Amino acid sequence: METNNILEELEKKVSGFTSEGGVQNVGRVLSVKDGVVVLDGLSEAQMAERVVCKEKNVSGMVLNLSKHEVGVIVLGDYTKISEGDVFETTGEIMAVRGSNELLGRVINALGEPIDGKGEGIKDGMMMPVERIAPGVMKRQPVNTPLQTGILAIDSMVPIGRGQRELIIGDRQTGKTALAIDTIINQKDEENQPICIYVSIGQKESRVAQMIEKLNEYDALSYTIVVSAPAADSVAMQYLAPYSATAIGEYFLENGKDVLIIYDDLTKHAWSYRQISLILERPPGREAYPGDIFYLHSRLLERSCRLSEENGGGSITSLPIVETQFSDVSAYIPTNIISITDGQIYLENDLFNAGIRPAVDPGNSVSRVGGSAQIKTMKKVSGQLRLDLAQFKELEAFAQFGSGDLDERTRKRIERGQRIREVLKQPQYQPLPVNTQIALLFAVNNGYLDEMQLSQISDFKEKFTLYMRTVEVDDPAEALDDFFKTYEIGGGESNK
Repeated sequence: METNNILEELEKKVSGFTSEGGVQNVGRVLSVKDGVVVLDGLSEAQMAERVVCKEKNVSGMVLNLSKHEVGVIVLGDYTKISEGDVFETTGEIMAVRGSNELLGRVINALGEPIDGKGEGIKDGMMMPVERIAPGVMKRQPVNTPLQTGILAIDSMVPIGRGQRELIIGDRQTGKTALAIDTIINQKDEENQPICIYVSIGQKESRVAQMIEKLNEYDALSYTIVVSAPAADSVAMQYLAPYSATAIGEYFLENGKDVLIIYDDLTKHAWSYRQISLILERPPGREAYPGDIFYLHSRLLERSCRLSEENGGGSITSLPIVETQFSDVSAYIPTNIISITDGQIYLENDLFNAGIRPAVDPGNSVSRVGGSAQIKTMKKVSGQLRLDLAQFKELEAFAQFGSGDLDERTRKRIERGQRIREVLKQPQYQPLPVNTQIALLFAVNNGYLDEMQLSQISDFKEKFTLYMRTVEVDDPAEALDDFFKTYEIGGGESNK
């Protein structure tokens, strides 16, 4: 009886058997080093493809293809992976989710929220992290200003929507401060850009302080923070700027303006160098691999302003690069200078002298220039860079014999000192463009000539508050009304 039951069960199993087979392209882990694994197999893998180790629930991205081996960066906890583990291909290019739900959130390089404010993002669209930049025919000229609220930049080194402007300088010279002020200034801007701040290899405490400041100034609601801190693996630090750009492209395709800040690309280059050396790629200058230029060029070229037929959106990039001892001729700085449309150079000596922001007008340049300025700003700032350059030369010369200066030279030096005082600006206090124009008009037309240098800071503070309470288009009228109301030295135009 029992034998019959067993035979019946076997017949059921045999009759229900289907010969459905499948072929899966797999690779076995040969070595694991610092978040980079080398696999034997995966013959059908393609560059930037997402591969998975189902057993350990870990994914990775293909970064190196050789004849018998595949190099993969592990996205997540690479300590789970050990030799002999199996990875499978997915046929999918690595992608992150772009969505309006990301606004106000802090995410990692995979687009996953890490701020404890709720579950992952469900809506939106998957965007590939690697993508070919839009061609020339899809773009339009950069001619719409992106106001930073920083007088020294908006007047001398203007930034346009769709531009790539490098912020470069030594450590602790105010590079990140400029970027954060620019984000804060977008709060009341027309066609408000969506801001994406990418932190690469920074301290987590520093990123937390920055997020707190954005929250304090109501700027977090239109900002996405992509964080790949120093505690993360080099793979996550490598991926972060590409993920942020992919998210930016989601908004770009919806016709919106985007501002991306990469802080900073020096540490991004370090992470890529480490990955490349583990993958045994031949080292070149400063031990960087030969394709280090392509690493950043394919990233920054994705920043552009699309033509109206293609939606009219834009991505503006502000990459940050740290120099050592003001050496802008080092490998990574020169590479990125040649990729971008200009640079804002922050000088160590100016910063230490209390001139902040420490923008050096001699070495800073915008290749878009006056095209990214409104007409009135272009008019009042036309001679500013030249006046400052001449003042710098005369000031150095005057140190040797100030008693023998003629009247014309003395006036130029005094005007230069006043320009420098006007350009000084505290952190987290961006200025509206109408206030900037009025301040430059004041210094150009002699309103501050009779004023003591020590009084200019007080004048700026009161005048900025005054400009927020009135609506005056003519800067001369605004200044005349202001000096009638407040008792500060100077006030007579010397036109």
